[in-house]
Amino acid sequence: MDKNMLGDLGNLPAEDQARMATMIDQLQVRDSLRMYNNLVERCFTDCVDTFRRKTLDKQEETCVRRCAEKFLKHSMRVGLRFAELNQGAATQD
Repeated sequence: MDKNMLGDLGNLPAEDQARMATMIDQLQVRDSLRMYNNLVERCFTDCVDTFRRKTLDKQEETCVRRCAEKFLKHSMRVGLRFAELNQGAATQD
């Protein structure tokens, strides 16, 4: 984890800083898994219609690929916008 993420927590004891860093890491992993699960659920629901074969047909595969690309681009854009807002809030202080 990036030490800059701890912000004003530098005056805490090292043990508390380590505990906070661990908690932040766990939250980041949880959020990543949640995003991945949402991606899979959404794209599967939108794109897969039948279960006739073990593999996806060409149309389903194309749909899943486009869905995943859109989802990831959207998530990246939201993350960038959030970072911009945080940057602006930090400079106002």
